[in-house]
Amino acid sequence: MRGATGYHRTLKRGERSSMDTAERAEEISRRLAEAYPDAHIMLAYENPFQLLVAVMLSAQTTDVTVNKVTPELFAAYPTAEALASADQADVERIIYRTGFFRNKAKNIIAAARMIQSEFGGEVPRTMEELTRLPGVARKTANIVLYNAFGILDGIAVDTHVLRLAQRLGLSSNKDPEKVERDLMALFPREEWGAITYRLIDHGRAVCDAKRPACGACVLADICPSAFSVKGWRESV
Repeated sequence: MRGATGYHRTLKRGERSSMDTAERAEEISRRLAEAYPDAHIMLAYENPFQLLVAVMLSAQTTDVTVNKVTPELFAAYPTAEALASADQADVERIIYRTGFFRNKAKNIIAAARMIQSEFGGEVPRTMEELTRLPGVARKTANIVLYNAFGILDGIAVDTHVLRLAQRLGLSSNKDPEKVERDLMALFPREEWGAITYRLIDHGRAVCDAKRPACGACVLADICPSAFSVKGWRESV
């Protein structure tokens, strides 16, 4: 990723861009595409069912942690049919490192049962059907639809996307579904999948929740929040 100094600047620190929100979104997309050309999901999976389970486990933890527990989980329960009949205590034992393991175990088993009973053992391919599954909201459904089936139905708003949408002035909302609608209105449909992972990567690498590296940010000159977040840093 190139630092902020790698781009021509028309504004000095402390100045604010005169771009409107739509223009800023277009420029954000262009710059992030250059900074993160290979942004993609970091969860390890081999099929739509494994992806769904991995995403459900990723709540409130890191992809690295999920990738450490899923090999054992999928070796023991490789299909929806197998997981549907799993002993919850055994699933809890396997996934406990992901946190909230009791609730997660309950939800992935219940989701597997519904997939088996109502969808013939196959992960459904629509937002409406996916969000009927226990523990599955729009974020999880968007990730599964895009990565497993190439379907662009929305933008997955995780904590990174939510934070960046607010800091970049792309949304003033706090509710993830409202933020998603704001972002969908700003970015072309064909960019919805890619912009999700570019925002996530930028949030992880630069725009940290507590100490954003504004001095190294490729978006600093067009970001309404640049250099104003307490604890900002010059470098990553």
